[in-house]
Amino acid sequence: MKLLSALVLVSTLGFASQALAQTQNNGELLKLGESFLRAQNSKHDGQINVVMGQIDARLNLTACEDPTVFLPKGGKINGKTTLGIRCTSPKPWNIFVAAQVQLIGEYLVAAAPLSQGQIVTESDIKKVSGDVMGLPAGSITNPEYVIGKTLQQSVLAGATFKTTGLKSALAIQQGQMVKVVAIGKSFNVSTDGQAIGSAAEGQIAKAKTASGQLVTGIAKAGGVLEVQY
Repeated sequence: MKLLSALVLVSTLGFASQALAQTQNNGELLKLGESFLRAQNSKHDGQINVVMGQIDARLNLTACEDPTVFLPKGGKINGKTTLGIRCTSPKPWNIFVAAQVQLIGEYLVAAAPLSQGQIVTESDIKKVSGDVMGLPAGSITNPEYVIGKTLQQSVLAGATFKTTGLKSALAIQQGQMVKVVAIGKSFNVSTDGQAIGSAAEGQIAKAKTASGQLVTGIAKAGGVLEVQY
């Protein structure tokens, strides 16, 4: 009787061990998802932080021979996202796991409250470190795109600068006397003129020369109108 009981116990433990071995290790799936997201974001400079959500332990998934991570339709590789993990063998299953990807880097904020119409100077901005991927759309990280620009709306201290909230300072103002530089394949001549309308640097502008000729060119800093021939 004791021998029979021992055999039953050994058999029961064997089945339990086999069942345990056939249960998927959820921690391995989370590591697989993290590796997938890190690889997808490897082109970015800066520190990548990946925070994986939890897998419901009650799912009791069958151990998978080769689990595959994928992005669901409409999914994204950064910010708050959702990953899919599927198995085809030995028993098919499909789950979804929440995740968040952060790219820690430097970006620009206003050093103090700034008013609409104000021209941004170097002292008006400061660099801070944080999650670049979590910034509002159009936020600027390069000082070159902020300094010297005119604010189209007020900016609070600590707020980011957006491309839609800035415009280039005027290089040429209506009625201003400008230097018209005509550039051709084998010549470069200049004359004086009067601006017709205002334009920021790089924009199309018009001027009337002293001889009364109407010319169109590109506005340059310092009141220069460059005409290409």
